Amino acid sequence: MTRVVVTRTINAPIDLVFKTVADINQFSQAVPRIMKVEFLSDVKSGVGTRFRETRVMKGQEATTELEVTEYIPNDHVRIVADSHGTVWDTVFTVKSEKTHTELTVAMDAKPYKLAPKIINPLISGMVKRAIEQDMDAVKTFCER
Repeated sequence: MTRVVVTRTINAPIDLVFKTVADINQFSQAVPRIMKVEFLSDVKSGVGTRFRETRVMKGQEATTELEVTEYIPNDHVRIVADSHGTVWDTVFTVKSEKTHTELTVAMDAKPYKLAPKIINPLISGMVKRAIEQDMDAVKTFCER
């Protein structure tokens, strides 16, 4: 298993930061690499929300189906995807500090096919940079 953790300090209230990462419509506004979101469930927010996200990665469009499996307002949201032989389990956690919010993203990649077991450790740096770019975009979005 590969784990990537990224933390950002955001000068914005916790409820804004949480909504930005937990509401896929707002997250897609904050992260410019997300080109399109299609809901696959009647639920549009919270546990049970399923959606297909298309984003630009390394100059090409990539589409992934995701599901919100945990949602505790102003605490954390867990989003899981099963893609290309790996379960991608991502938890966004927010913590209120005096004048800012601490946002931590922990992504666990759990491969269950041979090729991803070999490749995932090799691409972990690229995955971390992509998460850092997303979190920088969230920070910019929330602070404006």
